[in-house]
Amino acid sequence: MTKPPGKVLPLVAALLCGAVLAQAATPDADSAPAAAPAIRMSTGPGTPAGSKRGEPSSSKPSVPPAQPAQPSVNKPQPGDDWNLTGHGKVLYLTFDDGPQHVWTPRVLAVVRKHNAHATFFVLGIQVGQFPELVTAERAAGHQVGNHTFDHKTLTHLPEAKIRQEIAGGVRSKCLRPPTGATNAKIQAIAAAYHQRQVLWDVDTRDWEKPGAARIEHAILAGARPGAIILMHDGGGDRSQTVAALDRALTKLSKQGYTYRALPC
Repeated sequence: MTKPPGKVLPLVAALLCGAVLAQAATPDADSAPAAAPAIRMSTGPGTPAGSKRGEPSSSKPSVPPAQPAQPSVNKPQPGDDWNLTGHGKVLYLTFDDGPQHVWTPRVLAVVRKHNAHATFFVLGIQVGQFPELVTAERAAGHQVGNHTFDHKTLTHLPEAKIRQEIAGGVRSKCLRPPTGATNAKIQAIAAAYHQRQVLWDVDTRDWEKPGAARIEHAILAGARPGAIILMHDGGGDRSQTVAALDRALTKLSKQGYTYRALPC
């Protein structure tokens, strides 16, 4: 049965109106707003580095995330000895997460073989176990830096705990925050303890245990006057680091490089 025209028109109008409203409520791809762009932090001083993570136990390997290299030190101040690029072809070898009773002596043997001096950023908890190794490092002309008490990521801690971690580490003029994670607050607390934050220029990624050849390549590729090179003598099996270090220093010495400890 056909409906009278007077009732058909209102029904058609209602259906058309509903369709228009539905389309307006669901924008297409052209009219939808774009997603906000990702924000990346700059890598200036005070930026969390997060480029490596060691373990306080000498039996556990480091398992850090991959991150870009970070600036090495705070801005030099007048009268200090932090003009690292002003000494010619000098490299600054640094080792984190020790001392450890197997690998620290082997690292010390390699640097002695190559007439090198280095800086060891030690953990307070490890120093308590092997204080004689810190004595040996200093006796050999190396410098010892503070890597906190037991490798907590400082940016995850309240201020009181940050102070405990820094105060519980070895006495030094230098602090290397675990994982390199830092910010303005940590920098200020370190300064209150008369400690300069020291990060690195070259991360060898030896904590990944990628093989001695890759660690050696990282050292050689990153070598330039004044560069601070990050390696580890603790936090796990460092046999690859020891082998790579020996080979790299043999080649770099032939290129005229020498190796100084940081003024820590």
